Amino acid sequence: MTSAALRLTAPTLVERRILTLARHLEAFVERRIAARAERREIALDILREQQARRHDPRAVEHLLAQMGVPRR
Repeated sequence: MTSAALRLTAPTLVERRILTLARHLEAFVERRIAARAERREIALDILREQQARRHDPRAVEHLLAQMGVPRR
């Protein structure tokens, strides 16, 4: 095998830098995806909690009575 053939098998400096850039870009995108998934999960938990709460229909009347507002 000649030395010219050996040089063709190894990635060039530009190719190595492009591969490094691609790895960094992939890590950046994966972190963004994970962060977005975490925020979405938190939002869904908050929404589920809000929907699970039962509101007392007399609570409004009670608060209005405490404020001294006449009943409806």
